[in-house]
Amino acid sequence: MTSNSQSSIRFVLDGEVIELAAVDPTRTVLQYLREDLGKVGTKEGCAEGDCGACTVALAEVDSSGGRLQVRAINSCIQFLPTLDGKELITVESLRGPDGSLHPVQQAMVDWHGSQCGFCTPGFIMSLFALYKNNASPSRREIDDALAGNLCRCAAYRPIIEAARRMVTDYGERQQAGGWLLQPHAANARAGDDEKRRVDLLNSLKSDRSLALEAHGRKFFAPQSSDEMAHLLHEYPDATVLAGGTDVGLWVTKQHKELEVLIYTGSVSELRAQAVSDSQLEIGAAVSLSDAMQPIIEHYPTLEELFLRFASPPIRNAGTLGGNIANGSPIGDTMPALLVLDTSLVLRKGDGRRTLPLSDFYIDHQQTALQPGEFVEKILIPLPVDGEHVESYKVSKRFDQDISAVCGAYRLVLDGGNVADIKIAYGGMAAICKRAEQCEKTLRGKPWNEVLLDEAMNALGRDFTPLSDMRSTAQYRQRICRNLLQRFYLDTTGAGDERLYSYGR
Repeated sequence: MTSNSQSSIRFVLDGEVIELAAVDPTRTVLQYLREDLGKVGTKEGCAEGDCGACTVALAEVDSSGGRLQVRAINSCIQFLPTLDGKELITVESLRGPDGSLHPVQQAMVDWHGSQCGFCTPGFIMSLFALYKNNASPSRREIDDALAGNLCRCAAYRPIIEAARRMVTDYGERQQAGGWLLQPHAANARAGDDEKRRVDLLNSLKSDRSLALEAHGRKFFAPQSSDEMAHLLHEYPDATVLAGGTDVGLWVTKQHKELEVLIYTGSVSELRAQAVSDSQLEIGAAVSLSDAMQPIIEHYPTLEELFLRFASPPIRNAGTLGGNIANGSPIGDTMPALLVLDTSLVLRKGDGRRTLPLSDFYIDHQQTALQPGEFVEKILIPLPVDGEHVESYKVSKRFDQDISAVCGAYRLVLDGGNVADIKIAYGGMAAICKRAEQCEKTLRGKPWNEVLLDEAMNALGRDFTPLSDMRSTAQYRQRICRNLLQRFYLDTTGAGDERLYSYGR
């Protein structure tokens, strides 16, 4: 702790600034809402970010400093101190001063979107975020917005109908109360409300970093990379917290006691993105939702993979750097990043080093990070002319499920021959890794079905997968071969079947 640090968190809830001191660093937003405030509209279902019953929205001032960015997140795995400087919006927040319903709520009532009602608040908050960001969502955009919400009564059809109608039939209603106004409506009141909220959030900004201590645990939120490097030098064994989509489960499911947390979400350099002549530069604390935008812009064939990556609330909270540093063998971004020759900028103290992602993983959830070192930046080369890049995911559920196998491929042809190829898989070994024997079989040879058979057989020399709850070893071995065949068909024009072929 330092004398110039901030020792309490400040955030906005229902138009008022809430200030809390002596906050338990690992108390979740859901616990705070239900147990401390008695706001029980937000439900606990799974306590691991899967079911969506706990969904709330967070509003932040965007990078321009003048507009609000509203996104859905899972409150069951979001730690309370991470609310500092933000606005928390719950299902109770949507009610007008006169008790009137928000257009999203009214649409759910009128179109019978609620049955038992347990999941309804979470669906409403996911739809609210969609309502604030998209004036005319397509069916595919509605489906994606709801990918993190499960309804045990299977009331999906009327919920989707309510989503279709919430803006067109209800959005222009002139009701009292800020969040009730449709932001796309051409009226001054919506603009005035947003300006008021932006000004309130800007008033919470401080040049002092957050440093909390309660119940024997410490929480730091440094504002610069230099400060983070200093903290990790002082606390080399600290838990680095990004979006909490993994660390949150350590607390809610494994009941771990985390003594020191260092939060990346306030570090300005780690939240920056840039594009140079040769590469994308993405800060390690950039959310998956924000990081995916420039990646898809330059590699549009990866859109399908990213749409199936978890759910919007997870992508809104989780970070690309966290997904990489986690070291999971089934992280969906790593195979694609491996074939794109991604590198990482790692920092320890005043020193930095650049390491290829292919050298970062050592063993199951073991990385090359040294004590006190952290991922500062992700460097992704820009595409070259004539290359083919794809990534495919196989899982038990279509949406929001962990991969059994995830494959990624990058091919450069010279005439009909393979000038260069890179292939990587997740779920096939203790780490995500390249299929080096398969690549060696393919390079410099004609890209045809005879060569494809040889390459598929070579995959057996690259991987000896395990059986687990998600898949058997035999299924994984077959799937990795079949995905390579799908890539071949896509690159030759015989396939190219998109999973998302509707609602555009």
